[in-house]
Amino acid sequence: MSCSSECPPEQKSFVIRSYAFWILELFGLSLIPMEDLSSKIALMKKEAEERDARRVADASKLPYLDLSTLAVDRDAFAAFPEDAARAASAVPVKLAQKKLIVAIADPNNPATVALLADLKSRGFSVETFVVSISAVTNYLANYSLNAAPIQREIVSKLGLSKEKLAAFRSAASNAQKATAFFEKSVAGNGSISTTDLLEAIMGSALAADASDLHFETDRDKVLLRFRVDGLLHDIHPFTHDSYRQILNRIKLLSNLKINITDIPQDGRFTIKAGVVEIEIRVSIIPSEFGEAIVMRVLNPKAISLGFSDLGLRADDADIAGRAIKRPNGMVLVTGPTGSGKTTTLYAFLKAVSTAESKTITIEDPIEYHLAGVEQTQVDPKSGYTFASGLRSILRQDPDMILVGEIRDAETAEIAIHASLTGHLVFSTLHTNNAVGAIPRLIDIGIKPSILGPALTLIIAQRLVRRLCPECRVPAQIDADTKAKIDKFLDKLPPRVKRYSEELKMFSAKGCEKCTGGFKGRLGIFEFLELGPEYEALINKDASELAIRSLAVSKGFLEMQSDGILKALAGYTTLEEVEKTTGPLEWAV
Repeated sequence: MSCSSECPPEQKSFVIRSYAFWILELFGLSLIPMEDLSSKIALMKKEAEERDARRVADASKLPYLDLSTLAVDRDAFAAFPEDAARAASAVPVKLAQKKLIVAIADPNNPATVALLADLKSRGFSVETFVVSISAVTNYLANYSLNAAPIQREIVSKLGLSKEKLAAFRSAASNAQKATAFFEKSVAGNGSISTTDLLEAIMGSALAADASDLHFETDRDKVLLRFRVDGLLHDIHPFTHDSYRQILNRIKLLSNLKINITDIPQDGRFTIKAGVVEIEIRVSIIPSEFGEAIVMRVLNPKAISLGFSDLGLRADDADIAGRAIKRPNGMVLVTGPTGSGKTTTLYAFLKAVSTAESKTITIEDPIEYHLAGVEQTQVDPKSGYTFASGLRSILRQDPDMILVGEIRDAETAEIAIHASLTGHLVFSTLHTNNAVGAIPRLIDIGIKPSILGPALTLIIAQRLVRRLCPECRVPAQIDADTKAKIDKFLDKLPPRVKRYSEELKMFSAKGCEKCTGGFKGRLGIFEFLELGPEYEALINKDASELAIRSLAVSKGFLEMQSDGILKALAGYTTLEEVEKTTGPLEWAV
């Protein structure tokens, strides 16, 4: 029975119905009522899938399990998160202490292999069963409901005991020692578990005071690098196979999708280092040779600095003290990403926050938690932006407000009006110097008439490496440099302390306690304190040139000059200042 393309529609319909009847008759379904036919077909599909699951189990030498015969064990859902379960087509079936039964659909799925390895490395005794894919799908459909009552603390937390931390501090207290530690303890050690390896990576990073960890992928290897005191150091190369296990573990900790490899993902997890909890912010992006990771270490000790710990000269500290003690006005800190702006603003907040005042922040994201301060985080998906959040904050009756960053005219205008109506506002702005902040705000749409009265203080800052006090050695000063220094000191404005005593310049040497002769970083600043003269000038001529000219006449000191003074005091070197601020011009 056949029909050509020229058959009339009635004949085509008859042929199709005939074939359908023949197929149904072949499977014994021709006499089944149509309303029962769909359920009969679904049952046949399930039976076929279960047969396939048995074959997979036999081929893998694993036991088979009919998942539909088991009751849901809610406690088991604490073992791993839903995203990991979906990526691995695996579900936790039963959990008794650390003994875990896991049902999987495909033992060869890389995400499944990674998940099982991670569970074992965390101390679970894992028993694995093969189940059908439909059983996993049905189980996952109720995952959120079943997992809802559970406090799942295994995700997003990595523990490091005091003993392990002490061992890492001894073995990897700087970048060079960290490299030697990995070469000795990790290289060629194929028996080390992924969890132990990640503990070694994070523990040595904390011991070396790294601010960031980078995994950079290449054709033949993946290189781990630490950023210490602003500079990147090569630590250890990993094979792609080892790195893949590390990557999957980091994704699980950060609650990211294991099976997504072609789009960027952002997450975070916590390291419980003894009694201290340290947040790790994770960024993963696809690259030519695999996914690359950068992890930012948000160590609470970074914000433990008080106002007196910022490294301000006495005259700059006086200016800042006057500004933050005012009941209203705006204090802006400018500089590129990673220049210490947040640390400075948090130190200011801690200096002025009291039990009698209310301080609210809006940040993106909240990186550090401040006691006694209400902190909120922007969420563009729900409409909570800097601008809308700032409007809501103003209805909360705050005394002081911190806006993480001024990015647009709307946010800037609301913040400026808040500073004019009885609030002390702190914020940051991306400009190269303090003077440039004023024309920048006007460029984004702020009226000069309200800008002058609102601004109280603008600070620009950078970070330079601090000389290690344990091993620094006196520096030799040639005659040419000595002449430049004398001329520089002679031009300092009256408000700046004169360094009339013998110069105390030092150079780097290097020891066990530092990295190449440097340990930690130091802020260098320029302070622009505004007043009535600036208001009149901004209304008339808000160009950077005009504002700088007025500032210099009132004793303004450029950032590079502050750096030179700190080099002359033995805190850093002229080379570090030049590297950060450009060729030394010896201008005040």
